[in-house]
Amino acid sequence: MPGLHKAIYAGSFDPATLGHLDIIKRGRRLFDELVVAVGRNPAKDQLFTPQERVEMCEQLIANMANDEPNAGGVRVESYEGLTVDFAARIGAQVILRGIRNLSDLQNEIQQAITNHEVGNTETVFITSGFFFAYTSSSLIKQITALGDDLDRLSVMVPALVIERLKEKKKQGHPLLKKIASTSYDENDN
Repeated sequence: MPGLHKAIYAGSFDPATLGHLDIIKRGRRLFDELVVAVGRNPAKDQLFTPQERVEMCEQLIANMANDEPNAGGVRVESYEGLTVDFAARIGAQVILRGIRNLSDLQNEIQQAITNHEVGNTETVFITSGFFFAYTSSSLIKQITALGDDLDRLSVMVPALVIERLKEKKKQGHPLLKKIASTSYDENDN
């Protein structure tokens, strides 16, 4: 449809945080359609499978249409490869990115310039809410690996994610074991 402003919000969402949901909610107000693009970061080990991450994101955004009926539509898709290639395949003109802090900004500007030069795709930045400025999926995984009371994560992730993290911990997921053993090794010095 001509004039349709479509954006993607790409990330690994491993797991999705309240900060991610904040960016999605706010991004819906800016675009006619927002595609939450669940990808794989080859530099990071994954706790949840792509299918699990897509399913969790779908459940977490299911009620957004009821919350703000005049905001743009939102859907979830998984992808592999370059984000700019995925954006081109689905006709998205913009990549939406959340900025938590100054170190994010430096990395995101470099990526935005690269995405523009390589894929002729624009990037729009939204600063995260104050409460989400230092929340990251990596931190969530570390707390899961080392902590006893995962319910304390409720200030960072939705209840659905906490339940899924508890399941992964109970199953003894190899990534959580790796994080725990690495953390203990570092603390021994």
